[in-house]
Amino acid sequence: MSHPTSDPIALADDITRQLGRLADRLAQLPPSQATRVIARVLDPDNGVFGGITHLVITGSRFAKDQAEQGTLPAQVWLALGRAANELNDIALDLDEHHDALRHLANQPAQTTAALATPAPLTGGRRH
Repeated sequence: MSHPTSDPIALADDITRQLGRLADRLAQLPPSQATRVIARVLDPDNGVFGGITHLVITGSRFAKDQAEQGTLPAQVWLALGRAANELNDIALDLDEHHDALRHLANQPAQTTAALATPAPLTGGRRH
């Protein structure tokens, strides 16, 4: 981020805007650069996805404390806990592929095209 802020609401808004800009840029990048960005976003130690997962886990812990005090419905804590668990599971699934993404991202552009073998994709959700 270009400027730190002490207001956590403004910080959350700024992060949201920056994530939107990153998504817009990703859609326009050449494949080799897009792969590098995706590898960085999914980096299990320093990536955006790990940071978001950590944030939801932290929110779940907060919600648990608030639910135990009766200031927040237990359903909110349960929903955040489920979201944290799902994100963690997804992070573990993606982590299995991080080395392949990192390897592909570090290849020269013409080598990257040669390494990728087209494969029919079936099943799963479309995004």
